[in-house]
Amino acid sequence: MKILVLNGPNLQLLGRRKVEVYGVVPLHEIEARLRVVASELGVELSFMQSNHEGVIVDAIAQALADGVDGLVINPAAYTHTSVAIRDAIEGVRLPAVEIHLSNIHAREGFRHDSLTAPVCIGQIAGLGADGYEWALRALVRYINNKTTKAQG
Repeated sequence: MKILVLNGPNLQLLGRRKVEVYGVVPLHEIEARLRVVASELGVELSFMQSNHEGVIVDAIAQALADGVDGLVINPAAYTHTSVAIRDAIEGVRLPAVEIHLSNIHAREGFRHDSLTAPVCIGQIAGLGADGYEWALRALVRYINNKTTKAQG
């Protein structure tokens, strides 16, 4: 099983930017933690972070071509603004879990609405860096259950 972990704008600044909101764990440490979980689950992970909407859209399309089975995505600020990312997720029809370090529903009003969540199988928000692990575990379980049902 292949999973792509996509991170949007400014997430390369984790551990330095607004630590009171996003925590002190840098992105490379989140990726290292996920590699351990992926090994336990027997899945292959790839990672991408971009500050550019079109690059993220292209990565989602490429995921389908590369045989990726699912997405863990933190669209960051694009969560609330990007119809293009939403349409890309919907278009590839890969199961995706949306992840946010902070609880977007407890922040400024403009952050409460997610354009991307309706085309994802679920959303994890507000649990910090640990949320990435739970997103990965939930996605793998979802894909395994879907595969088991299709076979049986």
